Amino acid sequence: MSKAATRSPVTDWTVVVPVIALVALVFSWGRDLPGFAVAVVALCLAGAVLAAVHHAEVVAHRVGEPFGSLVLAVAVTVIEVALIVTLMADGGDKTSTLARDTVFAAVMITCNGIVGLSLLVGALRNRVAVFNAEGSGTALATVATLATLSLVLPTFTTSKPGPEFSTAQLAFAGGASICLYGLFVAVQTVRHRDYFLPVATAADTARPTTTGQPAGAGPAAGAGPAEEDEDHAEPPTARAALISLGLLVVALVAVVGNAKAVSPTIESAVADAGLPHAVVGVIIALLVLLPETLAAVRAARRNRVQTSLNLGLGSAIASIGLTIPVIALASVWLSGPLVLGLGPTHMVLLTLTVVVGALTIVPGRATLLQGGIHLVILAAYLFLAVSP
Repeated sequence: MSKAATRSPVTDWTVVVPVIALVALVFSWGRDLPGFAVAVVALCLAGAVLAAVHHAEVVAHRVGEPFGSLVLAVAVTVIEVALIVTLMADGGDKTSTLARDTVFAAVMITCNGIVGLSLLVGALRNRVAVFNAEGSGTALATVATLATLSLVLPTFTTSKPGPEFSTAQLAFAGGASICLYGLFVAVQTVRHRDYFLPVATAADTARPTTTGQPAGAGPAAGAGPAEEDEDHAEPPTARAALISLGLLVVALVAVVGNAKAVSPTIESAVADAGLPHAVVGVIIALLVLLPETLAAVRAARRNRVQTSLNLGLGSAIASIGLTIPVIALASVWLSGPLVLGLGPTHMVLLTLTVVVGALTIVPGRATLLQGGIHLVILAAYLFLAVSP
């Protein structure tokens, strides 16, 4: 009997670590932490990220694509939205740009960071990363529309001074966002689900099939024994998937909450370094999106670049499509202005991201160069956040 078979599920690290991270969150929330406590919370945060990736993959294996990537994207975004609303309720006027900065950071990290890393890993593995242009193009078009309606238009509207929406305009943006998000999910999971499934490569189709497995459904060429075993493993039971779903939520709450707990230390470090305050939001966004980033890279290593793109672009859609409607509702009782319009520098970066993304996705194939271009755009965003 293998070691994995004799190990109790209750003592498995993927069960223990999220619980410990949640306990650390309870004891650290709202307190000024000394250096040692910050280090402990940071370790718990890192463990919760790894556990979240594991449980997301268990759920994804049970429900299949594209539902698996949708579960992780929505779970992260819902908790992220709750964090934004909580911070805005406590922060007053000083958090007027928090929703805009967080959503834009998520768009840049997902559309350039996650997409770029996925294409880079996929191209390194098979020389050319292959994916479904129809599904990825649909997702990118949705991101571009949502970002323009919610983050670009407020800079140019005249009903209210400054880069803000009037009440009616904000209500329209919120309604349009949730409608587009719902329509995208319906297309992704029901009507055109095949557009969002991984594409078989020539190496896959050339490989002999196993009993009951179609050609092209096997692991990536050159996959290691562990990855091949995982690809051929039986899907988890419904009970195991539900347990992993619950632990996924616990792990994600711990990730977002512990990121918030260490944010005062990050703020102090940023202030001491003389950097703009917006850098804090970028760092928090990077921490919150770590589970999706790791899950996307692991999928690309298994020759499932489409799954990686589903995670990246789907997370960007969820970030805008769920945040803006909630913020529109929350603005009824939140005090202070709500600044959503991007500045000129960020609009240039958003335009560049959409144009390059379209040129990358249309062929349905990408090389190292496309992955590198997206990562350079992300690097430019991060550099300009530090040195505006």
